[in-house]
Amino acid sequence: MFSELEPRPADPILGLTVKFKADSNPKKIDLGAGIYKDAQGNTPVLDCVKAAEQIRLDTETSKTYINSAGSPLFNEKMTELMLGEHRVIAENRIRTISTPGGTGALRIAGEFIRACKPGTTIWVSNPTWANHQGVFAAAGLTVKTYPYYDYENKCLDFDGMLEALGQVTADDAVLIHACCHNPSGMDLDQQQWQQVAELAREVGFLPVVDMAYQGFGEGLDEDASGLRLLADAVDEMIICGSCSKNFGLYRERIGACSIIGRSAEAADIIYSVLLPTVRVNYSMPPAHGAAIVETILDSSELTARWHEELREMRDRIGGMRQLLVDKLAEKSVTRDFSFITRQKGMFSFLGIDQAQVQRLQEENSIYIVGSSRISIAAIAPDNVDYLAESIARVL
Repeated sequence: MFSELEPRPADPILGLTVKFKADSNPKKIDLGAGIYKDAQGNTPVLDCVKAAEQIRLDTETSKTYINSAGSPLFNEKMTELMLGEHRVIAENRIRTISTPGGTGALRIAGEFIRACKPGTTIWVSNPTWANHQGVFAAAGLTVKTYPYYDYENKCLDFDGMLEALGQVTADDAVLIHACCHNPSGMDLDQQQWQQVAELAREVGFLPVVDMAYQGFGEGLDEDASGLRLLADAVDEMIICGSCSKNFGLYRERIGACSIIGRSAEAADIIYSVLLPTVRVNYSMPPAHGAAIVETILDSSELTARWHEELREMRDRIGGMRQLLVDKLAEKSVTRDFSFITRQKGMFSFLGIDQAQVQRLQEENSIYIVGSSRISIAAIAPDNVDYLAESIARVL
């Protein structure tokens, strides 16, 4: 059976990481991986996470199985984190389950959509996170794209987005990034979110909101304001959340999938379909990461500490955006890179071509994916001069 297999190309981002690790240049920079790094290039364990882990170590009494939905307290706290005091919670119209990371949430969302309507088309932004198309295709959905980023003008192609979404059908699903769009960094503003919400209500498509970076844009509530507007406008919606970035729990693989129904009765039916979907995928979600998150969110002291640590990460990324633009100007780069400061979150497109990307790798040991997407979080005060000099050289 295995003799018929053909080798497949390596994931472009993971492949870059392998090359980076093998590079002996002491000045090397990895701008490919979407992982937060501090000014020293480390991905630290948050202090609030360490405190929560100690509490778990002291109080955990069993390693027995949990149920397919995961921890009820985690699910409750994640629902509140994403939706605040939204009326769908008071109306008992939402059901949340724990998942293995944000990717697991997306896969369960895809499987759930297929269970509702086999052959459904889901529309994703162009560009979008590289794994979106693969995850939804593997779940049995047809994947199409709508315009989102204007590469030439380095801004949101909102007119193109609205025009495309106006042509989808009520049987389709539409994936929208809640904040800190990966890979462009260009987010919808409140007025644009309102227009999308009105369009979703008018057309009747199912919104699927991917919120992988809540708190990395402007703030926890600010970053969720768009999806809350959307939840005001539609009767049905899916939200996929992740704790990888904002809690720094990358390897713990903990996320959440929340589905809003038209009524409490409809939400109960949704839940009854979700649980067997989980059962045949991974049976039960991991517990450790969920326990950390719920311990933090259930403690006013740890929550306050988390808010502060999250603010520090957000401010560092924003500061690196401005510093990179300033350093490029210092190196006499005449091209306008000010668009970088208008974006949010961890990513941005530099807007250089693939030949220049390759030169950065070969001549300067600076690793960037072919699209020129860079992780702003990997920039630091001690490497930004070298980065700006290298970009100036290839330009």
